[in-house]
Amino acid sequence: MLSILIPTYNYNVYNLVLELHKQCTESGIEFEIVCLDDASVYYSAENQKIKELANCHYLVNDINSGRTFTRNKLAEKALYKWLLFLDADVIPVNSNFINNYISFLNNKFQVVVGGYSYQEIKSEPEIIFRHKYGKDREEKVASKRNLTPYNYIFSGNILIWKETFKLTNYASENAFYGMDNFFAYQLFLNKIKVIHIENPIYHLGLETNQIFFEKSLKSVEMRKEFLIDCDQIEKINPLIKNYKKIKRYHLLPIAIFFFKISEPFLKRRILNKNPNLFCFDIYRLGYICTLK
Repeated sequence: MLSILIPTYNYNVYNLVLELHKQCTESGIEFEIVCLDDASVYYSAENQKIKELANCHYLVNDINSGRTFTRNKLAEKALYKWLLFLDADVIPVNSNFINNYISFLNNKFQVVVGGYSYQEIKSEPEIIFRHKYGKDREEKVASKRNLTPYNYIFSGNILIWKETFKLTNYASENAFYGMDNFFAYQLFLNKIKVIHIENPIYHLGLETNQIFFEKSLKSVEMRKEFLIDCDQIEKINPLIKNYKKIKRYHLLPIAIFFFKISEPFLKRRILNKNPNLFCFDIYRLGYICTLK
């Protein structure tokens, strides 16, 4: 028995639901698919068609509350103990996507992560930064991800026990972008068994370069606010590990000085037609050093 839960905001999620419904029906599993719209302005009419599919539900939040809070609300409404969370802007790479997850139901692992994949793009410079980051940092084979399982927690394609999710999810409204870092730490802290498998989705709804850059800085702010003093966080978060090393050797003033004078150069190298991810790493490290 499986609850497939999809938070959505201003995105046409019908084709994703249709594909999942087809695969679930063919598998013979008892299932439900629940989409919770976070008070969208667009695509409401298209998404209403979800209600016409058996075992599928389309609900709408009264006010915009953020993806993290919406996921928590979905988990509360779920009928079954296994939850498959998917982002709205994805599509399974393979036609056996659901069957791959079914084979891991009721095993010793409480969390199963399928992974991300990115289609090749042509002449789309406005999203090249997000695409390059996804290909280089997120599109990893399962064997690689399993070496450091808590470093590759992507809540946009994850199978998890309901009770485990309730234990580890951050349920506040309007949580910062990047709460997957907090979620991963809670899994690590509670010694939750995680396995990564080869069951990817294509990430389709890529942000523009500037929006992804700004959201990434919000994620850095979240880590400084929620995770910086957490026990053993440096074991699963390289950014905080490097920040703590700088602080331990009393190098923060020097790091802040060099970041301020190099910030325009780093930003140009990040937001161009060939984004430099090393400069992006340096930028985020310098940025976290400046945060109070």
